[in-house]
Amino acid sequence: MENRQQSCDLILFGVKGDLARRKLLPAIYQLDKAGLLAAGTRVIGVARESASDSEFCASVEQTLKQFVAVEEIDKTTFERFCKRLQYVSLDFSSDQYQALADKLSGFDNTPVYYLATPPSLYAAICKGLEQRALNLEPARVILEKPIGHDLASSKEINQQVGQYFKESQIYRIDHYLGKETVLNLLALRFANSLFSSNWDHNAIDHIQITAAEQVGVEGRWSYYDDAGQLRDMVQNHLLQVLALIAMEPPSRLDADSIREEKLKVLKALRPIDESNSHITTVRGQYSAGFVGSKQVPAYLGEEGAQADSDTETFVALKAQLDNWRWSGVPFYLRTGKRMPEKRSEVVITFKEQPHNIFHETTSKLPANKLIIRLQPDEGVEVQMLNKIPGLGKNMQLKATTLDLSFDETFEKKRIADAYERLLLEAINGNQYLFVHRDEVEHAWRWVDGILDAWQTTEEKPKSYQAGTWGPVAAISLLAHDGRQWDE
Repeated sequence: MENRQQSCDLILFGVKGDLARRKLLPAIYQLDKAGLLAAGTRVIGVARESASDSEFCASVEQTLKQFVAVEEIDKTTFERFCKRLQYVSLDFSSDQYQALADKLSGFDNTPVYYLATPPSLYAAICKGLEQRALNLEPARVILEKPIGHDLASSKEINQQVGQYFKESQIYRIDHYLGKETVLNLLALRFANSLFSSNWDHNAIDHIQITAAEQVGVEGRWSYYDDAGQLRDMVQNHLLQVLALIAMEPPSRLDADSIREEKLKVLKALRPIDESNSHITTVRGQYSAGFVGSKQVPAYLGEEGAQADSDTETFVALKAQLDNWRWSGVPFYLRTGKRMPEKRSEVVITFKEQPHNIFHETTSKLPANKLIIRLQPDEGVEVQMLNKIPGLGKNMQLKATTLDLSFDETFEKKRIADAYERLLLEAINGNQYLFVHRDEVEHAWRWVDGILDAWQTTEEKPKSYQAGTWGPVAAISLLAHDGRQWDE
């Protein structure tokens, strides 16, 4: 493969952490294997622990063996990858960034800093970089979510980072935006007249966005309990997907144009407050049950749990946009832990036919659906009715599915992980898959309204058994509108 990338230094702060080990290092290795890293590109790990470059290389090798499929690892690629690896020991909160400056000096590479650390360290790291003039353009900085705990803390973090880096240098990552199927939303909507001309309140009845997880808190009870499912999933992932589904066609396929249209969607979200939260939101918390064949404890029975916690592990919302395109079309959002299966998808349900000429054999014509699967098996389905072949007197209809599975349709193409895509775009200086400060803050503004409403009304989470699709109230949320979740 022809290498068209510019040389850069990928500097991973918090390289010993879970994110770097599970996602970042495997993603960079896959980019190298695909020939997408320029020859001079280096990968510099930064952490507090002392280690030599060779020790760092050995630890990365063990990491890749743990988190990369055996068939994806080959000796030639790793030998090349290992030569890129270097290490710097650094106390992030100190002013001793000279060791990093020495490591970067003498190279004409663009620095790309990835802060795989708690947000509380962002300001100290950025200040340390600025003190050694390591923040100057064309340097870039990638920020992991969460960007704050609410609107006020989000503004504070953005302001702190903004003291040392321009907005054009800041890449706020949301890994959902790197998924192939999320990117395919742009192609589906704006490259196919079949959909683009039927993408509004005239043709669409409602839209569902689901992000279901089988796992619980995975030993992170203290962190998760401080966040909850609304902050952890809705404020970033689900609202970003909603924005891509609902935005107007951008004038160009560039960062500014796409971000501008997404921001309009977030601004158009109808506020949810204490006056309407009881009919537009559902909070849940899982009790003990079975996920598959495995018995799992209740949220309050997890390791490190506090028995009086009322943090939600499930959220269902009815969101509405106050604009011309989506007037009267509800967006139902659902996300939770300890669900029956891991599934992230968008279901777009079109309006039913106004008149049924097949009533003799089919009393009710089900609506067509466009299903966009984000994970685990990425792809697109179209559900429609077809005639059953045969010579019978009456025309028999059957619901059928046109299935575009990415694995099957593009069988020779490996589906890249979201972090591979996002890291590559950051290397190339493309921001269209990253989140602007205004998007983050408008999303928090809407979510804060929900959190304030729950606090004001003293809304407690409703119990649901692990291994189910959430509280019964989540079913009622749609049933009140004569609809049901797609399962």
